[in-house]
Amino acid sequence: MNKILVIQTAFIGDVILATAVLEKLHEKFPNARLDILVRNGNETLFVQHPYINNCLVWNKTHGKYKSLFSLIAKIRKEKYDIVINLHRFASSGFITICSNAKTKIGFDKNPFSFLFTKKVKHKIGNGLHEVERNQLLINEITDDNFAMPKLYPSQLNYERIKDLKTDSYVCMAPSSVWATKQLPLHKWVELCDKITDGKSIYLLGAKSDNELCEKIIASSKNKNIKNLCGKLNLLDSCSLMQNATMNYVNDSAPLHLSSAMNAPVTAFFCSTIPEFGFTPLSKNSTIVQVNKKLSCRPCGLHGFKKCPEGHFKCGNEIVI
Repeated sequence: MNKILVIQTAFIGDVILATAVLEKLHEKFPNARLDILVRNGNETLFVQHPYINNCLVWNKTHGKYKSLFSLIAKIRKEKYDIVINLHRFASSGFITICSNAKTKIGFDKNPFSFLFTKKVKHKIGNGLHEVERNQLLINEITDDNFAMPKLYPSQLNYERIKDLKTDSYVCMAPSSVWATKQLPLHKWVELCDKITDGKSIYLLGAKSDNELCEKIIASSKNKNIKNLCGKLNLLDSCSLMQNATMNYVNDSAPLHLSSAMNAPVTAFFCSTIPEFGFTPLSKNSTIVQVNKKLSCRPCGLHGFKKCPEGHFKCGNEIVI
């Protein structure tokens, strides 16, 4: 086994969970060249990753199809022994079948799976975590032992956040791509107000999350809140979250950052449910969701830009 390519061109959280596959592959084939393909923006997760030889990037935002065919040409030249596709959509399936790899493995939901060497059933809601579903793809070439997702911040990442690491602090990641996955603003304010022991509160997110976090700060009575949105990259954030007293997150990428660092985490599930298989994996982890059963929950796998029912009870009625 000389060359292996893992494909996961979905969102950041999916890529973080894919790192568990990298852990298993490296354990089984320590001398193999291991590459990964991600969408642009997610490559920052693999800076100085000890097991990754090359992180390939598909830029979907500029010249999507021109970039696609250029990428396929590059992949074909590499002559991979195995391509393992964790993504379930047509674009990655097309890359897989055009790769010229000897073995092509992926999920049955991919439209091109009929041309894969091996396809595995992907089912949500049967009790498996997404990490376990991913690992089903490689059980035959590795083993069926569970592996945790893992990220590797560098010394530079730890250096960048050293001045933020007080004796006791918490991190909060209030935003999500999907509004119905996001704990309402007033609940974040309520949470901040409950932290009265002098701990520093660090609000994490992208630059685009700055406005939300500033609203939280303006509405909270707590004066120990610092907005770090846009000031830390993903691995910087990992480094900070690792030693936090607690990390408060939505069902979103920061949840999986916590898992990858085995950092303490409290995860709020609003419109989505833990049974989908995207729960935290840290040893110290808590799931918080609405106490009563709602006929409208879950309203979808990924969430919506606003509550389809207009009341957003799954978020507004969570008890902090």
